Amino acid sequence: MAEDIDAWLEEHRIESIRIEGTNLEGAFIGKNVSPRKFRSGLRSGFAFADVAFGLDLGNAPQFGFAMPSWRGDLADIFLHVDLSTLVKWAPGRASVIGGFWDPEGNPVSACPRNALQRMTDRLAERGYEAKVAVEIEATVFEESIQEARSKGHRGLTPLGGSAGSAYHLAKSKDWEDYMLAVARRLEELGIPWEAWGDEAASGQIEFNVAPADPVTAADYWARTRQVMREVAFEQNRCVTFMAKWCDEYGQASHINVSLERDGENVFYAEAGLSDVMSHFLGGVMATLAPATSFALPAITSYRRLQELEGPPTTIAWGVANKTTAVRAVVGHPKYSRLEYRTPGADANIYLVLAAVLAGGVAGLDGKIDPPEPFDDMAWSLPPGMPKIPNTISKAADALRADTLLTDVLGQELVDYWLGTRQWEWLQFHTTGGDPDAGLTEWESNRYFELP
Repeated sequence: MAEDIDAWLEEHRIESIRIEGTNLEGAFIGKNVSPRKFRSGLRSGFAFADVAFGLDLGNAPQFGFAMPSWRGDLADIFLHVDLSTLVKWAPGRASVIGGFWDPEGNPVSACPRNALQRMTDRLAERGYEAKVAVEIEATVFEESIQEARSKGHRGLTPLGGSAGSAYHLAKSKDWEDYMLAVARRLEELGIPWEAWGDEAASGQIEFNVAPADPVTAADYWARTRQVMREVAFEQNRCVTFMAKWCDEYGQASHINVSLERDGENVFYAEAGLSDVMSHFLGGVMATLAPATSFALPAITSYRRLQELEGPPTTIAWGVANKTTAVRAVVGHPKYSRLEYRTPGADANIYLVLAAVLAGGVAGLDGKIDPPEPFDDMAWSLPPGMPKIPNTISKAADALRADTLLTDVLGQELVDYWLGTRQWEWLQFHTTGGDPDAGLTEWESNRYFELP
């Protein structure tokens, strides 16, 4: 293996390698190492202080909740890279993704990629392979990132004109230039994209990346967002993945999931839902309220939950019903799937997907039947219809009270995540956020660039 790596690095004239992972907040983190350092760390891993999972988006250390064994007094944790993700990123530069492990060789429970791999393995133990596709939404602006910072990330000019209309093709050339440049970079990196287009709000775009296994799909998500940022910077633009950066429509990360066995889509049944799809869906619906904490991770995430604006607001599912939290696509041997519509564009897809698969595993194991499908518009309903938790605290409370999802995901991950959500609520209320105002400057400064 070492000889193969040496040959690859030499063939591509690599001068530095960016080693990458994601923290709980979904930010792409890592280091740039020399080829010599890269070779030396392939077995031992690459040391990071445990604050990689102990700092909030304002760079403040998070306290006030129990710390697991891997987090202490700036102890080292180790990024072990997945060489199947090694790519030439740019001339002279390579990129590789990995997960975090403790010094004893145990996976760090709070590492999102590790959590997703665990859930993928749980499905494999049951004879299933998941196929996942992520829809990536973002807004691009005419201003450079430096100009955006000088304005406090507010009052910016959406790229491509102020008219917002879904699927609008009469966009200005600067918008087309940005989108085409992103697509070209994805092609160069071997990331198979399927479509891109105009979303509902001004300057808003959607990229559809091709289906893959869960971990690969999440890797595609992380790298696609990195490409979108880099291309924006190169063109003196900026881009945000905030769930709601202004009073216009919010931004989502819809996740499409199906299961296969021996290459066959086991969600398919000629008459509608197969038994496997039904039980998987039953688990997803039973855990949808607690999973919301992962799907909507930030203060601003919940501003997106507006009736009649696209995002789901009720705990409901339906066949071909895009007003519900989960849309079932049925009756096709290849395309039968579930579309999980709750996550915001600011969600950490590794974590959300881990939660979705965990719910599905619970449903399969317990043969949980889903509630009755909802056939009408699921917005603006009378009281009595169960609602998706609409604040960061309510979602955390739902997760804290849950046992079904936690039993599969793992108590340590859930407890640590809940501590970080409590910290985020506290920071908002004590360092400049105003719960009685609209979108605040505190939120713009905290969430515009990260995650």
